[in-house]
Amino acid sequence: MFSSRDAFENDFCPVQDELLGEMYRASEHGLPRLVESVSSEVRAMLALFCYRRNHLHSLALSIAASCSERDLIQLGGRVGSTLYALSREPSARPAPSAYGNRKPITLSTKPLSAFSPIEDELDEDEFAEAVTA
Repeated sequence: MFSSRDAFENDFCPVQDELLGEMYRASEHGLPRLVESVSSEVRAMLALFCYRRNHLHSLALSIAASCSERDLIQLGGRVGSTLYALSREPSARPAPSAYGNRKPITLSTKPLSAFSPIEDELDEDEFAEAVTA
């Protein structure tokens, strides 16, 4: 087993990739159930881990909302304190689902450009040289 300080300093995820993926894809109502499945210390480490990754900020705030201030500060220092404060601000807490925040993909509706074929005719002298070579 790893220590909490090692996990924070070495920057590795304190939970298995599968659980992190489930949390990332969880709905607003399913996330609290998944978060409760890990201990409070691991939960704080996970919140700090996610907070250091831009694409996981909303997940970090949602997880940190279930953490105690003491755990976050003990494991993350000033960052933990900031994360605790941010997670308590109602306007700063976006929806935990990553899919709800994504911009839709748009595809072009214009037809593909048509290029005229390149006409590359060899001169008779160049053709004769190419054949004899």
